[in-house]
Amino acid sequence: MKENADRLSPFVYAFALVHFLLHVLTQGNYGIFRDELYYLACADHLAWGYVDQPPLSIAVLAALTAVAGESLAAIRLLPSLAGAALVVLTALMARELGGRRWAQVLAALAVAVTPEYLGLTGIYSMNAIDLVFWALAALVLIRLVKTDEPRLWLAFGAVAGLGLLNKVSILFLGFGVAVALVLTPLRRHLRTPYPWLGGLLALALFSPHLVWQVRNDWPTLEFMENASRYKIADLSPLEFFVAQVMNMHPLNFPIWLGGLAWLLFGREGRRFRAPAIVFLAVFTVLAVQNSKPYYLAAAFPPLFAGGALAIERLTERRAWARPAAAGVLAFGWALAPFAVPVLTPEGFVAYQRALGVEPRNAENSALGPLPQHFADRFGWTELARVVAEVYASLPEDERRDAMIVTSNYGQAGALRYFGRGLPPAASQHNSFYLWGPGPGSGEVVILIGEDPDDEGLLATFESVTFVRYAETSPWAMPYERRAPISICRGLKVPLEEAWRRGKHYI
Repeated sequence: MKENADRLSPFVYAFALVHFLLHVLTQGNYGIFRDELYYLACADHLAWGYVDQPPLSIAVLAALTAVAGESLAAIRLLPSLAGAALVVLTALMARELGGRRWAQVLAALAVAVTPEYLGLTGIYSMNAIDLVFWALAALVLIRLVKTDEPRLWLAFGAVAGLGLLNKVSILFLGFGVAVALVLTPLRRHLRTPYPWLGGLLALALFSPHLVWQVRNDWPTLEFMENASRYKIADLSPLEFFVAQVMNMHPLNFPIWLGGLAWLLFGREGRRFRAPAIVFLAVFTVLAVQNSKPYYLAAAFPPLFAGGALAIERLTERRAWARPAAAGVLAFGWALAPFAVPVLTPEGFVAYQRALGVEPRNAENSALGPLPQHFADRFGWTELARVVAEVYASLPEDERRDAMIVTSNYGQAGALRYFGRGLPPAASQHNSFYLWGPGPGSGEVVILIGEDPDDEGLLATFESVTFVRYAETSPWAMPYERRAPISICRGLKVPLEEAWRRGKHYI
C-alpha cells in the first residue's frame, strides 16, 4: 500500500513530455487548420454561445490570443498541454484504482501513443479541453466509489458544468453516470442531497448557454440534425467499434478491452465498475446513432487505467513480461505520423502507402491524398492571395462598397487571418450567419465557393459573373482546391432577406 501513496513515476511525466513535444516540434510543418481559423473569428465575437459549440473554449482562446497573439505556437500551446495532462490524469486513475507504479506507467504510455489523442490535442479546439474534463470527471467518479463520500458529487457537478460550457457532449457522460448510479451501490447516494446538488450546480454553470440557445432559436439543435443527416459518414455499430480499435491504436486494444473486463468482472476491479458502465452506455448511444468515431475517445482513459492494473496483477511473478509489454507498446509511436505532421506531405503519402493504409473520412466528402485533419491545413494562403487580386481588379467605386461572402467558415476565417487589406469576409455558414453580412450594401459581392449558375443566386442578383477559380494546393481537400469566384451585382431583394435565404448550419 505504501507504493500507491508515492508520487507518480518519472516515466509518467516523461511520456507526457513526449506527447507535448511531438506537437511543439511539428506544429509548424503544415499550416493552420480550418477550424482554428473559424475559432479565431469566433473569438472576435465573444458571446455565451455559438451555433456549433458553447463559449468556454472560445473565451479561453480570446484570452490567449490577447496575450500571446495568433501564431500557431500561441494557439496550440493549450491543446498540447491538455494532451500531456491527459497522460498524467490517466496514470492518476490507475493509482486510484489500486495500481502500483508499473500500472501507472503503462496506463500513461497507452494514452501517450494513442493516435486519436495525438490528433485531438494537435490543434486548438474544444475537443482537446473536452478530454481533460472527461478525465477529471472520471477521476472524481473513481474517488467517489473508493471513498463512498457523497459530497464529492459537488466536485463532479462543477467539472460537468464547466465541461458543458466547453462541449455539450458531456451530456453523454451525464447519461452514462446516471445509468451507473442506478446499476451500482452508488445509488444509495441518491438518498443524500449531494448528487442532486451536483446536478443543480452543473445546470447553473451551463444555464447562460441555455439562455443563449433560447434567444437564438436553438441553433445547435438545427446544426446537429443537419450534421447527422448530411455531413457525418454513416457507420454501422460494428464499423463504429472497428474504428475505435484503429483510432485508439491496435496495440492498445488488449489493454482497454482487458480494462473493461477487469472493471466489470474482476474480483478486485468490479468494485469500480461505474466507469465501465459509463463507457458501455456512451458507446451504445453513439454506436446506434450517426456519430463520428472520435466522439467516444474521451471515455477510454478509465479503461486504460483498469487494463494496466490488470496486466500489472497478471505479471507480478513474471517480471520479464513488464518491460517486454512496455517495449512493444512503445512501438505505438510508429503511428504518430497519422496524427501529427511529423512527415512532409510527400513523405506521409509514401509512409501511408508502405503500411497499406488508405485515408478515411468521418464526413461525406471526397478525400485527396491526405486525410482531412491534414488536408484542411493547406490552401488558405493561396485562397487569400487570389481573392485579394480579384478585389483589386474592381473599379474603385465598387471596391468601396464591395462585400466578400464565402460558402463556408473555413474560407471566411482564412480571409480574416491572411487577407490583410480586404473587407471583412462574411459567410452564411454556422456562427458567421449570426454575425450578419457586414457593412456593405450587397450591391457588389465577391462570392467564393458557390456555383455561379445556381438558380438561387440568379434569383437574388441582377447579374452573376464568373471571374476565375482560386487554384489553391494539391494537398487541400478536393472541394477547396478550385473554388469558383464570381462577382454578383444588383440585389433584387433586401439584403436581410438575401442573407436569410443562404443560412446553413452544418
